Amino acid sequence: MVAAALPYLTDHFGNPSSTHHYGQAPRQAIRHARSEVAHLLGADTDEIVFTAGGSDSDTLAIRGAARANRDRDDHLVTQATEHPAVLEACRSLQADGFRLTILPVNHHGQVDPADLEQAITDDTTLVSIMLANAETGTLQPITQLARISHAHGALFHTDAAQAAGKIPIDVTELGVDLLTVVGHKMYAPKGRWRPLRPIRHTAATNHPRRGQERGLHAGTENVALIAAVGAASRIAADSLPASARHLTDLRDSLHQRLTDLLPDRVSLNGHPDHRLPGTLNISISDTRGADVLAATPGIAGAAGSACHEGFDEPSPVLTAMGQLPERALAALRFSLGRWTTAIEIEQAARLMAASVVHLTGPIISLGPGERSREPGIGCEPELSCQTNGPR
Repeated sequence: MVAAALPYLTDHFGNPSSTHHYGQAPRQAIRHARSEVAHLLGADTDEIVFTAGGSDSDTLAIRGAARANRDRDDHLVTQATEHPAVLEACRSLQADGFRLTILPVNHHGQVDPADLEQAITDDTTLVSIMLANAETGTLQPITQLARISHAHGALFHTDAAQAAGKIPIDVTELGVDLLTVVGHKMYAPKGRWRPLRPIRHTAATNHPRRGQERGLHAGTENVALIAAVGAASRIAADSLPASARHLTDLRDSLHQRLTDLLPDRVSLNGHPDHRLPGTLNISISDTRGADVLAATPGIAGAAGSACHEGFDEPSPVLTAMGQLPERALAALRFSLGRWTTAIEIEQAARLMAASVVHLTGPIISLGPGERSREPGIGCEPELSCQTNGPR
């Protein structure tokens, strides 16, 4: 990705919107990146719109689609465990006079299609349900939910930030109208197109020939980062489905090793089958996730969503799934990467188990319904590893 971006940080410095020759190479780079992203998603090249990031994309998709269809409908539907960018975009429209319905999820974190069927009306303009949850990796039944939405004349948006590059995605098979992808989730630096209204304006806004990104996202394009997103999309597409199988095996191995080292203490948060291959969310009884991570500096994990680091409160996602505060506060989320190895999984499991035992002592079973804590067992506190990131 650095190699893809570097020429546009050094040699090809022209504005891609310029007609002079300095803009030609940057303009071609954006065109090429657009085709690479489209290939990853099974979309048409002219359906791809580059923005500043995931939250920006979610906001453009939701506010842009809703405002473009305001004269027809004014009802929005989303669900309780959405990314805050989606929830806040919907609530901002609610403040503008739209009506908003937030669907519940079951104990696995999935929306029941029957709940959408009951909530949707002929006045519903947009339904936004994420493809994969950032904290638990739980996958939603997007194809079925999109079909229900279209039967009532509503557009369907899905935030696929966590899923793109990790599982195969085809926008036609999913049946979605708008889809959000985030480059840095595919190792690039930090949607399908329907009629939208821009959320940021310049003199060229809404001018399909002069405005950046067809007038939908004002501002000079960041050519280097767009080129990097294109390269990341190509690599992700080439590595599927082998990388998905690899990550699934590592995820299940980490879960099993922690269960072996901490018997009767590890609980899975999320759907046991319908989830991302590289995401593991567990709770370890009698612990607080933040304390376990603080005691294990060799592991880069998260106690809840990475967007909420520093807040010692139960995860809203796990709370919406019906988890008790104690279990939600004990949650640990691990994201495995394309370069993670089986050796690192073993090291990570041992490090985590050692920290738990150090903090709480082991829990040993004395019989049905009885447990006792026995201090003093050590694992191998000198081990260190990194469970994610490129080499």
